Amino acid sequence: MEKLILIDGSGLIYRGFYAIPPFFKSPTGAPTNAVFGFTSILLTILANHKPDYLAVAFDRKGPTFRHKAYKEYKATRVKAPQELYDQIPLVKEVVAAFGIPGFEVEGFEADDILAAIVALLGPKTDVHTLIASGDFDMFQIASDKVSILYPTKGFKEAEIFSADEIKKEYGITPAQIPDYKGLAGDNSDNIPGVMGIGDKGATKLLQDFGNLENIYEHLGAISEGVRKKLEASRENAFMSKKLATLEVNVPLDFDLPACRAKHFDAKSVKQTLAGFGFKSLIRRVDEMYKDAPFGRNNAVAEPRLGLGDEPAQSSLFA
Repeated sequence: MEKLILIDGSGLIYRGFYAIPPFFKSPTGAPTNAVFGFTSILLTILANHKPDYLAVAFDRKGPTFRHKAYKEYKATRVKAPQELYDQIPLVKEVVAAFGIPGFEVEGFEADDILAAIVALLGPKTDVHTLIASGDFDMFQIASDKVSILYPTKGFKEAEIFSADEIKKEYGITPAQIPDYKGLAGDNSDNIPGVMGIGDKGATKLLQDFGNLENIYEHLGAISEGVRKKLEASRENAFMSKKLATLEVNVPLDFDLPACRAKHFDAKSVKQTLAGFGFKSLIRRVDEMYKDAPFGRNNAVAEPRLGLGDEPAQSSLFA
């Protein structure tokens, strides 16, 4: 079975920015720690998983449909430094240099785009999808043909979660994750859930009743203390479930053959990386060409680009 790797580009940018020291700069003095981190993770994914198809999704600037439904959505998050936002176009330059299709849609998050791609492929497509994301929300679309590549230490160490492994690890099925957040909430996204239920309470309720709708249909079978909490937060519970549910109805022009992982142009990639001063990443590109899953064999013989020294990189990345 062929393999499609979908990458949560925005998530990897954030991860790279906070994992790599901020003193990474380009030859012109621009911050490049997020670019370095993203590119390092991308190279690790390519080398370790060798996809047949590949695509990246990004968040788009501006409010999403979730902000319109609940104005406090993500309101408690501290705004990221401008140095991170300045590097997003630079990361897209890297993606373009590798010839990887990138997707972003106004009003939707990268997670929704990845979920929409999976939905468009459908269960009959003879491709296994691996989603590279550190976002727990992505677990809700795991299935027999969709697994999640979830980082444990950067992406140098990452675990692949199947639907069965998600249930074993968390006690609920992928399909129950929106219900879980409807009950437990999500502090990182400022999703309220039901006050006083918590993680363990949410898991137990779902194990007993299956989903949020069934829980509210059987309040009489639930202990008085928990029942009162549920009754007091009914509206928040269903709103929270809706906010946590990935939206698959995204206006998206996706063509699987166009995402075929091509032999990337080594010269273009290395020139792009040279512009950022990434000497060690250029060496990794050369090493990848020796195995040639993505490039022409003769690319190894090209004159290596001379670069200055880089700061020591974080141990989170290979």
